[in-house]
Amino acid sequence: MTSVDIQIAMQSIFNTVFQRHDIVVHPGLSAADIPGWDSFQQVSLIMATEEHFKITFADAEIDAVKTVGDLLTAVVRKVGVEA
Repeated sequence: MTSVDIQIAMQSIFNTVFQRHDIVVHPGLSAADIPGWDSFQQVSLIMATEEHFKITFADAEIDAVKTVGDLLTAVVRKVGVEA
């Protein structure tokens, strides 16, 4: 899996969780940028990400996620990335 594969998968996860297709996933995207991204959506996003990639985040990892870039970095650490 490459970092591009991960970003494409994250776009799909965002589309599903937020039930929208107009959100463009990029590293600087945060909850402040998307109306309705509240704590419930954050939990849904984390759970969907864990399920999709077959990984589990520790509480400290979840607490550190402030942007999509943070989430992408956490996923890359868990699944590894091919060049």
